[in-house]
Amino acid sequence: MSKDELFRMCQEEPRVIQAKATTHPNWDMGAKITLDSATMMNKGLEVIEAHYLFGASYDDIDIVIHPQSIVHSMIETQDTSCIAQLGWADMRLPLVYSVSWPHRLKMPYKPLDLAELSQLTFKAPDTEKYPCIRLAYEAGKTGGTMTAVLNAANEAANEMFREDVGLGFLDIPKLIEGAMEAHKDDLKTSDIVLDDILSCDTWAREYVARMTEKVKTEPLLL
Repeated sequence: MSKDELFRMCQEEPRVIQAKATTHPNWDMGAKITLDSATMMNKGLEVIEAHYLFGASYDDIDIVIHPQSIVHSMIETQDTSCIAQLGWADMRLPLVYSVSWPHRLKMPYKPLDLAELSQLTFKAPDTEKYPCIRLAYEAGKTGGTMTAVLNAANEAANEMFREDVGLGFLDIPKLIEGAMEAHKDDLKTSDIVLDDILSCDTWAREYVARMTEKVKTEPLLL
């Protein structure tokens, strides 16, 4: 099911069965990450990763929706040309490269055939439909312990939704945003140690658990 189809269903029925949000048209990534893909939190987390991995400003990192899942990343150089990494939607490729880096291994996979694909399409994400993108950027720009709260709250809400305790799909970003807002008074942006991160992680998960009790309804299967 596409993200737009899922969002339309959520507008009509906020509590959709987990299988609808944990089935990706191109990737087999497991239920947690597939649900992150449906909420677009996976891309938000990747923005934060890119910031730390490449030292890029958040204002210089863009998310682009690409339904074919062939172009996995692009870097724009200062002359405005772009260098892209393309490949089939197959998690074996990044896994192989992660263990063979900096070398490339010859693998018995089907070569990428651009003529067979015929077309590659792109569009900007709708942050109104997918507020997790906005929340990830906000957490990243705030920095400090806020990203730990974002991540933990998302993991907790994601798990609650998949367990069908009565949490609606659109409740996921609401719980994450609530945790971030509640954390502002305790935000720490300097002299952060591991215990600070672990404490924030635990607090955010407990916050989501408490708030879920207030928003959940009787489980409903479609």
